[in-house]
Amino acid sequence: MSLVPALDLLPPPAPEPAINVAPHNMEAEQALLGILLYDNAAYERLTDSLQARSFYEPFHARLFQSIETHVRKGQLAEPILLADEFKKDPAFEELGGLRYLADLVDRAPPAANAGDYARVIFDLSLRRELIRIGGDIATTAHSGVGKDEEKKAARDQIEQAEQQLYSLAESGTASSGFVSFGDALRGAVEMTAEAYSRDGGMSGVSTDLMDLDQKIGGLHPSDLIVLAGRPSMGKTALATNIAFNIAKKYAYEIQPDGTKKTVQGGVVAFYSLEMSAEQLALRMLADASGVSGDKLRKGEIDASEFGRVRDAAMELQEAPLFIDATGGISIAKLTARARRLKRQHGLDLVVVDYLQLVTGSDLSSNASRVQEVSQITMGLKALAKELACPVIALSQLSRQVEQRDDKRPQLSDLRESGSIEQDADMVWFVYREAYYVGRAEPREGTPEHLTWQEDMDRLHGLAEVIIAKQRHGPIGTVRLSFNSDTTRFGNLARDHYFAQARNIPSDE
Repeated sequence: MSLVPALDLLPPPAPEPAINVAPHNMEAEQALLGILLYDNAAYERLTDSLQARSFYEPFHARLFQSIETHVRKGQLAEPILLADEFKKDPAFEELGGLRYLADLVDRAPPAANAGDYARVIFDLSLRRELIRIGGDIATTAHSGVGKDEEKKAARDQIEQAEQQLYSLAESGTASSGFVSFGDALRGAVEMTAEAYSRDGGMSGVSTDLMDLDQKIGGLHPSDLIVLAGRPSMGKTALATNIAFNIAKKYAYEIQPDGTKKTVQGGVVAFYSLEMSAEQLALRMLADASGVSGDKLRKGEIDASEFGRVRDAAMELQEAPLFIDATGGISIAKLTARARRLKRQHGLDLVVVDYLQLVTGSDLSSNASRVQEVSQITMGLKALAKELACPVIALSQLSRQVEQRDDKRPQLSDLRESGSIEQDADMVWFVYREAYYVGRAEPREGTPEHLTWQEDMDRLHGLAEVIIAKQRHGPIGTVRLSFNSDTTRFGNLARDHYFAQARNIPSDE
C-alpha cells in the first residue's frame, strides 16, 4: 500500500504571507524628477514642504537633493552633470546610470503638472510618517520606554504622541514663505478697516479696561505680553480680570466652511501653575458677583449675597474659559495642550501664571536657569505666532525694587533673563503705591500720621499699569481702579465714559 496520500486529500497550500509595503508612488517620483531635470525652473513651483526625505526611493531622495542644491546655487542640473556626481553610487549604477536619468527626461510630463506630482509625493510621505508614529506609539505603550530609553508614564506618552501627530498635521502649513508687499498691504488695510468699524477703534481684542485699550489698541494676535510685578501687586488679579472680561463677551459667526470666526471676546486658555482651578474660579466669582473673596472662602455671606453668587455662577458657567492647573508644566506640554484646545474649541488668548514656574524641555543637566527661561520665552513667543493669538505671561520681579526709594518697577527688574524683555512685544508692570505707603504707617497721633492718612485716602482704590515696552506703540502709565475685596481692576470714572455709555457727545 502506498504511503503517499492522494493529492485531493492534501490540505490546500497556505497562502503566501502578504508583504506590507509602505505607501509610495514610484511613477510620480520619476515624473517629478524628470520634469526638474528637463526644466530646472519648475523647481520654483514647488512648495517648501517637499523635501528630499519625502521620496520613498532612497536614490530619488539623493537625486532630488542634488537637483535642489544645484538650482539654489544657480547651477544647471541636467543628466550629464549629475551622472558624474553619482558615478560611485551603487544604486545609480544598478538603476542604469546615465541611461536612467535620460529616460526620466524623455518620459517627463509637462512642467505645468509639477505641483500635482509634488502633492502626491508629499501626501504619501505623510502617510508613511503616520505609520511610523503609530508603530512608535504601540512600541512605547507595550514597553513603557521611549526612544530616549527613559521610562515614561502613560500620560507622558500621550502628550508625546499628540505632539508628534500635531507636528505631522502642521507639516507643510506652518511656513508660508514670502508674501508680496501687495498682499501684506491688503492685510494691513483690512486690519485698519476692522478697527475703524469697531466701537472704540481697536484692531485687537478688548480687555474691557478703557484706558488700557486706548493705550495699546487691544490685545493683538501673535503678541507676547509680559505682565510683571512684585508679590501682592495684583498680577494674577489683573490677568484674571482680562481673561474673564474676554471670555464672558465671546461671540462668533459660522463661516461658509463650517468653522467659527470670533467677532467679539474670545476663547481663553488659563495656565494656573500657582493656584488651583477652584481658587482661580473663586476669584472670578468674587469679581462677577461683587462679593468679597475673603467672605466667600469663609462662608460669611448672607442670603442676598448668596443669591448674587448663584446668579453670577449661572452666568459664568457657559464662558469659554479653560483652566489648566498643572504645576511645573513644561513648555512642550503647555504648547501641545494649547494646540489641542485650538483644534477643539478655537483659541483667542493664552494666559500663563506665571513664567518662572514653567520648566524647559530637552535641556542638558548643566544648563543654567537663564538658558531655561530663554527657552521658555522663545517658546511662548513662537506659540503666539503659531496660533495667531496673544499670550500673556506673568513674571516675578527681582527684590532690588524694594531697595529703591521709588518702588516703581523698571525693565532691569525682570528676573533671571534679559530674554524676557527681548522676546516680549509688550511689558506691563502692575504697581499699587498704597501697598507700600500702607506698610510705612507712622505712630498714631503724630503730624506724620495725619500726612500718611491723607496719602492713604488719596491712593485708596488706585492702581497703575506701567507700559514699559510696546513694540508697536507708545509707552506710558495707565491708571485703573482696584477693589481689594473682590481683586477687581476697573475703569476710573471719566466724564467721556459716561457719554459713551449714553451715546451722547462729550466735551473731551
